[in-house]
Amino acid sequence: MTTDSYQDDRGNKDRSITNPHGRGTMSPGTTSGERSHTQDAFLIGDNMTGGYGQGPDILHDCTIAVNPGEIAVIVGPNGAGKSTGMKAVFGMLNLRKGAVRLDGEDITALSPQDRVAKGMGFVPQTSNIFTSMTVEENLEMGAFIRRDDIRETMAQVYDLFPILKEKRGQAAGELSGGQRQQVAVGRALMTKPKVLMLDEPTAGVSPIVMDELFDRIIEVSRTGIPILMVEQNARQALEIADRGYVLVQGRNAHTGTGKELLADEEVRRSFLGG
Repeated sequence: MTTDSYQDDRGNKDRSITNPHGRGTMSPGTTSGERSHTQDAFLIGDNMTGGYGQGPDILHDCTIAVNPGEIAVIVGPNGAGKSTGMKAVFGMLNLRKGAVRLDGEDITALSPQDRVAKGMGFVPQTSNIFTSMTVEENLEMGAFIRRDDIRETMAQVYDLFPILKEKRGQAAGELSGGQRQQVAVGRALMTKPKVLMLDEPTAGVSPIVMDELFDRIIEVSRTGIPILMVEQNARQALEIADRGYVLVQGRNAHTGTGKELLADEEVRRSFLGG
């Protein structure tokens, strides 16, 4: 897959599927490990230090941020704290240091449920659909916090993922791995989130399906919604990333645009296979 596959005229430009308020600014990053100036970003996990329960710290002064319309990816070796960083931003572990802010509001003390109500859509790597329910029932479950008419959002999700419309009456557990991931992302979009967080969305799928999922992720970002993504396929993820974070042992090792990180000799040698 190359960046030529994704042209600027691609994607659904309809922003009504999102609920963006406010805009941040993010200065250009570097690949030298220096901290990028992200304090005004739309979503930021700022100087996060913490771990699970009473266990040792897994994250160490880790900073992750994303702005509207951007795709930010978190990559790194196994055990680097990538998914832990994502879960910290979503409130699934207590921070011993640092803060999480969404649209300028400090949400560090909020539960994951309250963060969803504030506008965070989170798609975990596994157990992210109701297998016995139909595709459409899964999407309806995604709108459980809404009290307005969801039909327009449902139509937009079906526009983004046409295969889901075709299979809307089928049990989600009967779908392929890639189609299940589309259901999971679609269900998160049904909340009309301010930001979408994806934990390894292409895990276990074929290269062809991976390319298709990345294409759909780009289309979602083109609606204006910020996307923060943990991804094991580092090279392919950085090709579509506006911003990349390379974590090593729970710390920011390299930060920059996707192109900068792909061009960085140390990043290529250490994390991308040369």
